[in-house]
Amino acid sequence: MPLNFAHRGSLTEAPENTLPAFHKAIEHGARAIELDIQLSKDNHLVVAHDHKFARFNKKFDGLINDYTLEEIRQIDVGSAFGNEYAGTTLPTLDEVLDICPPELFLNIEIKNIPVIYDGIERRLLNTLNAHNRLENVIISSFDHVALKKVQDMHPGIDLGMLFYYRMLEPWIYAANSGLNIRSLHPNHVYVDQTFVQESKQQGYEVYPFTVNDTKRYDELLQYGVDGVFSNEPVIFKK
Repeated sequence: MPLNFAHRGSLTEAPENTLPAFHKAIEHGARAIELDIQLSKDNHLVVAHDHKFARFNKKFDGLINDYTLEEIRQIDVGSAFGNEYAGTTLPTLDEVLDICPPELFLNIEIKNIPVIYDGIERRLLNTLNAHNRLENVIISSFDHVALKKVQDMHPGIDLGMLFYYRMLEPWIYAANSGLNIRSLHPNHVYVDQTFVQESKQQGYEVYPFTVNDTKRYDELLQYGVDGVFSNEPVIFKK
């Protein structure tokens, strides 16, 4: 059975990376959820994809880490989605973990590009440990140096290596990286049978992003992917 991730929660039904979006995904019976983390100005782990607020609230043009957590709690990111979500704000990772049942698989992406958050890896591991959440979780990032830092601090935790652009033999790159990678997370547009077969020969699971078309999803399953990241409830709740 594939392990499909609700990408940033159920973002077609509620503002992405917010508690309502995660509640929606859980209500749908999602077996796995993907979320993104950054650091506030005062070093709190905030769940957010974009490094700026502009897509959700044009009154605030700074970066996430230009604001303290107290200030972030005052920034409405829900109204841009719909009036029913007016006043919704970005949650902390602690708040998200509080609502996620232990059997729910989590993919936590460190958003370390273009902003490099010094110490985010340690804060993430400390938070997961405080919630007894070091199992049933994958830490992923496009910043593979961040993955190395996570591994150095906690060698046993599962790591997912993200790729956006096409690379020559990324499965070989991963094998030579010195990282204990569980899974490769490529952009689905260039995933084909060869990519999946070669990755699996190196012992890696494959989870392409972001797959919202059911025809493409079925095609990827035929290639042998282990699951996908999706915005489409029909896919992520399968």
